[in-house]
Amino acid sequence: MTMQKAKGQPRSTTQSSSYYDQACQVIPGGVTANIKYFPPNPLFMEKASKSRLYDVDGNEYIDYLLCYGALILGHGHPDVIEAVHEQMAEAGTTIFGTPHKTEIEMAEKLIDLYPGIDMVRYTNSGLEATQLAIRMAMAFTGKRKLAKFEGHYHGGYDQVLLSINPDEKEAGSEDHPSAVPESSGIPDYYVENTVILPFNNLEATAQILKEHKDELSAVIIEPVQGGFIPANPSFLHGLRKLTEELGILLIFDEVKTGFRLSLGGAQAVYDIKPDLTALGKVLGGGFPVGAVGGRKDIMMVSASNKGRDILTTGSSSTQKTDVLFHSGTYNGHPTVLAAGLATIKVLESQNNMKKIVERTYDLRNQLEKSYHAKGIQMKTVGTGSIFNILFTESDVERYRDLKKCNHQLRQKLDYELLNQGIYTKPLNRYSMSLAHDEETIKLTVEAHERAIDRVLNS
Repeated sequence: MTMQKAKGQPRSTTQSSSYYDQACQVIPGGVTANIKYFPPNPLFMEKASKSRLYDVDGNEYIDYLLCYGALILGHGHPDVIEAVHEQMAEAGTTIFGTPHKTEIEMAEKLIDLYPGIDMVRYTNSGLEATQLAIRMAMAFTGKRKLAKFEGHYHGGYDQVLLSINPDEKEAGSEDHPSAVPESSGIPDYYVENTVILPFNNLEATAQILKEHKDELSAVIIEPVQGGFIPANPSFLHGLRKLTEELGILLIFDEVKTGFRLSLGGAQAVYDIKPDLTALGKVLGGGFPVGAVGGRKDIMMVSASNKGRDILTTGSSSTQKTDVLFHSGTYNGHPTVLAAGLATIKVLESQNNMKKIVERTYDLRNQLEKSYHAKGIQMKTVGTGSIFNILFTESDVERYRDLKKCNHQLRQKLDYELLNQGIYTKPLNRYSMSLAHDEETIKLTVEAHERAIDRVLNS
């Protein structure tokens, strides 16, 4: 990919291409996560600071990917770095492998901030958090089917890797979507035991849930689909009431929205208490993390002092099926929790969470104004500190509405924006951070205006 520096100066990415060729010899496809790839090759980064990334060729970018939203304070915030160094210095180790007081401190903080959280268990990723929440729901209800929404992503494992970006020919009707595998290797069991629901369509959702109420343990939902299509308040409140009436648990996947819509996530904004909540990303302050929180009676199905440790020889003879087993060597990692607590402390101080959201809307408004001034029908869609850029005149309320957008134009602009020093993976959402100040926003808008001109005149 031939790149240009801002304002048209030549820019080279030959080192990224070289590293990618080298990576392909030892890593399948050259990347360790499919989402990191974009053609002809992804850019390899060497260092970062605040709102900036620097690639191996020395090119500078304003970063709007922010590790898919995890870095809400930006890269290398001094309070996070200090907390990590201090934790390791005081503890004399990177990890204990035993309980420690920071686990309690973070749990108390999450209980205080999130309306639907009474107790907490830690995992090592948002994926693991959603997986544990589903297992808890099934253990608590004794039912084995799960309902998820079309277009919603909850992690790359068999149980939920269905109908995220399905082909329209396979997806079924809009009011009654079909379960479509999104990967090879998905067992038929999950296709047959996962019910797909239409987002932001309460009437159709209610009909499907009533049909399957005796089989469904839980409904799992991103309250903001993909991090940028928000649920209509009436839909989400209706879903909460409906699941309560039918005896189906409601799981909020707040991996993307936690600490990005508000300090209490989407549930605080919508004033809804889900039965279980999955968290990740921002919670770790840039380190891998996950957590499940929820109602005490549900959370207690995982209490280790109530049943058998399946990995300890000679432990209690309690039947394995009477116990929900959950473990992980690095769960509640002290360094990670120290980084997360430092992140939350910064967000709570000096109205920083409010500042980030206000700057996000400032950027959105300026971008829309710039595109409209050049005769391009564009809208920013999102809430809180995350949004996406969509080229459409239509309302976007669910997955199938995205088919009406001009993705080709968006992709062309995204590649040109890389030339202009604006980084996000092409077609991905934008995430803001505390490090994205007014000057950064100004530079971003100017880069977009140059990109528009170059694409329209090409």
